[in-house]
Amino acid sequence: MTQATPFLMFQGGKGQAALDFWIETVPGSRIESVERFGPDGPGPEGTIIRAHAVIAGQKVMVHDSFLTHGFDFTPSWSFFLDVADRAEFDRLFDALSEDGGVLMPPDNYGWSTRFGWASDRFGVSWQVNLA
Repeated sequence: MTQATPFLMFQGGKGQAALDFWIETVPGSRIESVERFGPDGPGPEGTIIRAHAVIAGQKVMVHDSFLTHGFDFTPSWSFFLDVADRAEFDRLFDALSEDGGVLMPPDNYGWSTRFGWASDRFGVSWQVNLA
């Protein structure tokens, strides 16, 4: 069976820190498995070859690239989080945008009473919607 899984590639060994942050911040998130580079490389020892995680119910893979690439995350790819109450919306938006950036500040944009778009400190974008 063919299966598609979002693949998040980090540079500079940030994968574990990103996973830890998301697991701590986003309900319904967990790390399922992590495979790491050993002392023989080719990546720095302890960085992630492949991690399988669930972020708010969505299966994802994470990798720490040991190569330098001329690209990184862009806002055109994002997690979209539907949340049930205003307090949870505010908590998530504040945590996810801290040390990152606000792409669309929380507001009523016509399709939702409260919506905001942020980029977290790892460069991954999050759309937070009060459902």
